[in-house]
Order: sequence, then C-alpha cells, then structure tokens
Amino acid sequence: MNKRIVLYILGWILIVEGAAMQLPALVGLIYSEKNGLYFLVIGLALALIGFLFVFKKPKKMTMYQKEGFISTALSWLVLSFAGSLPYFLSGEIPHYEDAFFETVSGFTTTGASALTQVENLSHCMNFWRCFSVWLGGMGVLVFLLAIIPKVGGQQNMYLMKAESPGPIFGKVTPKIRDYAAILYSVYLGLTVLEFILLICGGMEIFDAINTSLSNAGTGGFGIRNAGIAAYDSYYLQGVIAVFMMLFGLNFSFYLLILARKFKQSLHITEVWVYLGIIALSTVAITINISSQYPSLFDSFHQSFFYVSSIITTTGFSIGDVNQWPEFSKAIILILTFLGACAGSTGGGFKISRVIILFKEVKKELALIVHPHTVRAVKMDGKKLSHETLRSVFVFFVIYVMLFFTTFLIISLDNFDFVTNFTSVAATINNTGPGFSLVGPTGNYSAFSPLSKYVFSFTMIAGRLELFPIILLFFPAAWKKNG
Repeated sequence: MNKRIVLYILGWILIVEGAAMQLPALVGLIYSEKNGLYFLVIGLALALIGFLFVFKKPKKMTMYQKEGFISTALSWLVLSFAGSLPYFLSGEIPHYEDAFFETVSGFTTTGASALTQVENLSHCMNFWRCFSVWLGGMGVLVFLLAIIPKVGGQQNMYLMKAESPGPIFGKVTPKIRDYAAILYSVYLGLTVLEFILLICGGMEIFDAINTSLSNAGTGGFGIRNAGIAAYDSYYLQGVIAVFMMLFGLNFSFYLLILARKFKQSLHITEVWVYLGIIALSTVAITINISSQYPSLFDSFHQSFFYVSSIITTTGFSIGDVNQWPEFSKAIILILTFLGACAGSTGGGFKISRVIILFKEVKKELALIVHPHTVRAVKMDGKKLSHETLRSVFVFFVIYVMLFFTTFLIISLDNFDFVTNFTSVAATINNTGPGFSLVGPTGNYSAFSPLSKYVFSFTMIAGRLELFPIILLFFPAAWKKNG
C-alpha cells in the first residue's frame, strides 16, 4: 500500500472542498447571514490542512487499483465529515448525527433528509446542501482528475473506476484527464441550461440555482418544505422532470453526440432500455392512477414526474405516492432498485448490470439446451470480459448482503416493515424517499442515531458501487504491494 499517494489525494480533496465552501460563504455575505462565516473559516482551515498534504509530492507516484479504491472511499468519508461541520458548529443542525446524515445524503446524491423544516435553514446552509449534491453527482475525484497535476497517467483510471457509477466498458478518449474535463463540461452545460429554462418559467433566481444543482446531481434536495410541489406550474415541474431523465442517461451518449458519432450513439443498448422502461412505467401508472386525478393529463404529469424522479434516483416529488394504488407503488419500488444508466449521475443497481444479468441467464439457459455451443455475452456489439461479468455477480452478492444487514440493524427501531424495507432500498440505491414514514411527505428524522449512521454508511457504499468502501475492511488491502 502506497499510503503517501493516498494522503496526497486526500490533501487535494480537502483543498477542493475548502475552495467549494467559499461559495456558500459568499451566499451568506449576499444575504447578510453571519453563519456564512463558518464556511469561510472552516473552508480556509481545510485548504491549509490539504496544502500540508500536497506541498511535497510523494517520491513514489505509483498507484495500483487498491490505492485507487481506498483513496476514493477515504475521500468520501473525509468529504462528509468536513462538510458536516458548518451545519453542526453553527447550530443550525444541532445533533451531529443529523448533520452527518444530511451531508452524506447530499454528497452521495441520495436526497434523504433528517430535517423537518428546511425553510428554517439560512440561505447559505441550503445552498451548501444543494451544492454538495452537484459536487457529488459527477464525482469529486473526477473533478480532481480534470484539474490537478497527474497522479500517474493511465493509473488515473483506478480513481475514475472507483468513483464513476456503473461498470466501465471502455474509454471514450485516450487521456483520462481529457475525459474527466469533457464530462464536467457536459455536466455544467446541462446544469446551466436547466437554470435558464427555470428562470424563463418565472422561478426565483435562488430557487432556480439550487433546484438546478440538486437536479443535476440527481439528489433531490429542495429548499422548500413542500419540495417541488411548492412550484405549482406544469412548465416548471415538466422542465425538472425532463432534466431528471436527461441526467440519468449514460454521459457517453452525450460525448458521442458532441463527437458527431451519431450512429454509434444510437447503438447504446442501455440508453434504449432506460428510455423504454420510463415510457412503459409512465403509461402503466398513468392508467392505474387516472381515477385519482381530474384529467388524464394530470395523471400523466404525476406519473412521468415520479417515474423520472425514482429511476434516476433523484427523489423529487409533487404529491404523496403513498395514496397511489398498490400496482403503481410496486412499479415505483422496482424502479428504485433498477436505477439509472451507468456513467450517469444517478444511482441504483444500474440498467447496464440488469441487462448483463439477463444476457448471462439467457446464455446459461441456451447452454443447457446446446451444451457444446460456445456463446459470449456482448454489450453494444462488444464481447464483455470475464472481469466485467465477474464484477457484476460479485456486486450483486455484496449488494444483497449489505441490504439485509442494514435492514436487520435499522429494524431495532421497531418501525413498520414497509418503512424499514423501503428506507434501506432508498439509501443503498441513493434514491431518498421510500414509502410509509419515509415517503415523499415524510423524512428520516424519527430514526435513532445508530440507524442514521448505518444509513450514512449505506449511502456512501451505494454511491461508490460497494467495492471501495468494503475494501476498507479488508486487511490485505492495507499491506505493502508485493
């Protein structure tokens, strides 16, 4: 284990987070809020500590996969701890477990909240909540790869692989740093476009900024107690719903469009399956809930908004889905597990993994009928490597184990089965809302401090695709490279 390179990366993480905290400090200055000073002071302190870590480059810049994974896991823990300090020290979130839960929920783009009155927070605190979602959406380390001095050429792929959601099937550009820069350019461009469209619809500037930041990261944090329902406009809610869907697409699709490889972009299987699931789910729910709304358009509007919100793991809502028929709620629960595309800002199991599992099952069934036939699992016309297939199945096993372990622990709080099951599903998949007490009109405030810390761990594990955070508890990972 090259521990010095891990500390070097953590130093850059602290510098970036310290710099990021100057934006909510500026918001505090604009609105004459004294609590903005917490961001200023804490941010400068983080930057100073980070500078001490990066002042002298490690003599050995070699990084293996385990360094990449452990650096990523520790980076997110450090981000969450440091990011929670302004909430807690200012007293705006008086209990540390709530401050930590809120911070983790933001950076992991989960959007689950332990707060009952978000409008009671100052402007700078609410901005930090939404900005943390935006920072975590594309990944802080991906941002670092675009701006910091090279860690080690192609070895940067280990950081990209550890933080980027979903299996990586190949490179789009030969240089990871260029790839990261392009990703963030697209990410920023879509965020700005949504902001402009929301402003055109009459939304206030501060609201539009925070909604765009939170939506881009598919995090679902709002600054109104009523959430998106506070903006009673078909146009505004429609824009948000469409952009939720767009941020759930595989960003490779956008990169191919920019490269004018239109034909290649249309051959991404995952994109078509993702859009097809959205279409079918929207139609099915629209028909099922039509009796609860005054018109078919209202049913469609509610259905498309929540389908787009849940499959992308954003978590925004405009109504109480606890009142929907069981069939519609069953579809929503399935979408919670499916998640968005690989290479998007969304969470969940990922459409690509579901496709791979189905293809593998189909192959195994075919081998039973024709045992001497040689078959390969392909994705977008390319044969998948044994490593990719193995990682999908290992991911599934760890996913199930973590799910039921978390479910068992939080059941000690003695809430009903639906609350417990869907709260675990919502946190491990980074969705946010579940059903019953943690539905769109509820929150996680009633859970015990232990459950909130367990949920925080689950959210980070889910955001980092399990492997990096689990590797922290694997003793062999900390030994010197042989």
